[in-house]
Amino acid sequence: MSLNTATVKEKCNLRQAIDLCASYGIGGIAPWRDKLQEYGVDEANRMIQDNGLRVSGLCRGGMFTLEDHLSQNILDDNKKTVDEAAAIQAECLVIVVGGLKPDSKDLAGSQMQVEDGLFKTLEYARTVKMPIAIEPLHPMYAADRACVNTLSHALDLCDQMGEGIGVAVDVYHCWWDPELESQIKRAGKNRLLAFHICDWLLETKHLLLDRGMMGDGIIDIPLIRSWMERAGFDGLKEVEIFSEDNWWKRDPEEVISVCMERSAVC
Repeated sequence: MSLNTATVKEKCNLRQAIDLCASYGIGGIAPWRDKLQEYGVDEANRMIQDNGLRVSGLCRGGMFTLEDHLSQNILDDNKKTVDEAAAIQAECLVIVVGGLKPDSKDLAGSQMQVEDGLFKTLEYARTVKMPIAIEPLHPMYAADRACVNTLSHALDLCDQMGEGIGVAVDVYHCWWDPELESQIKRAGKNRLLAFHICDWLLETKHLLLDRGMMGDGIIDIPLIRSWMERAGFDGLKEVEIFSEDNWWKRDPEEVISVCMERSAVC
């Protein structure tokens, strides 16, 4: 298991999240950039390495469509994110590509801008040997967060761009996809860079901030995990739960204890 810091976002700073991992024997951590900034990248890396943790990924780069063109500011921020991922020895940099350009209905144009941003970011990431992991998001986020919404689309981009790029498979975003099994197989070991787990609650109250703990919803996580493992994935299961009205309000030790119990059977 790896702990994505989003799971304990409201109760723990980075040091506290690392201490929880160490106390409970969790093998990895996946920080968000805001958590790195609490201590600085060098100190964050020291804390992570001193506790023997793997970094299953850094969240996140991308957002190539925040402006109506691919500005130097966007490219510079992604370059900085690549450097941060390398500095903490992350196994990949997770990329959320961005939705529609501002005040736009141009889906195709937004996707072209994403492709350009990915290509330029990947060119730099190769120089520091940092794998890039495209995370396709559920279609409900196509307008504001990610206009890459299926594993198939993400892998098409990987095919275009060559080495050094793969995918992050998040069950919350892709459990519904009828092609999921075949696309995981298509990705294969070299392009399956991250595996994120949580659950989809049948009566979801907020599409961003009401994810479920594994086992509390309707996703067949063991089945998807079996597809991942059959395709060669042998990385950590990264628990990433956004839960404004439930898990974020609980004691972090309770959250971690339940995460470990549930992830062991997922």
